[in-house]
Amino acid sequence: MPAPRENMSYRDIKQVVLDRIQNKIWAPDSLLPSETELAVEFSSTRTTVNRALRELAEEGYLERKRKAGTRVLNSPVRKAQFSIPLVRDEIAETGAAYRYSLVERRIMPAPAWLSARLDIPQKQEVLHLRCMHYAGNAPFQYEVRWVVTDSIPEILEADFTQSGPNDWLVQKVPFTNLELSFMATKADQTVSDFLDTALGDPLFTAERITWLRTKPVTLAKLFFAPGYKMTTHL
Repeated sequence: MPAPRENMSYRDIKQVVLDRIQNKIWAPDSLLPSETELAVEFSSTRTTVNRALRELAEEGYLERKRKAGTRVLNSPVRKAQFSIPLVRDEIAETGAAYRYSLVERRIMPAPAWLSARLDIPQKQEVLHLRCMHYAGNAPFQYEVRWVVTDSIPEILEADFTQSGPNDWLVQKVPFTNLELSFMATKADQTVSDFLDTALGDPLFTAERITWLRTKPVTLAKLFFAPGYKMTTHL
């Protein structure tokens, strides 16, 4: 194993620490040296060491507790990394041309089920959007979305006739919390019409709720045309 170099980047430090874990130099359940000690060894700063250890903790190799230090996990738990995708990028990766259509936009009182899911007052005003996304001329995704306008009132000025709300939200409102659910649903008449599938066909469906700190921002339900596949990486 190569010796640590001077002035190492956080990526270099991360790799050295990972090598030591995988080669059992730091055994499972063992306590790592302090950040100060590692910073001296790597001729780096505590901030750089902290970033390397934090990423390894996020990836499931280390357990970090305040005042108790950093410990190697007995059984590393790899975590799937997920970011909110832009549907236009997903379609572009297939080699097809992306096309978008706004089906409906209206302000309405929040239905009871939405008030319960987002913990907002009953009949609070929300922006309701329905959109279609196409890969070339083929239906790709039918999007149904509710946005809590009290959380982001500037969305009322946004124009979604040319591009979808997800594009706007990703650029304007970085979420701080995310709840993501995947499920199989049966196409009702509306969904089957938009996705050009038979009534009752099973469809890959995603439900996504985002928050900005303590404020609920949006709940989106995304129905994908038959044949859709989602891939994540460990």
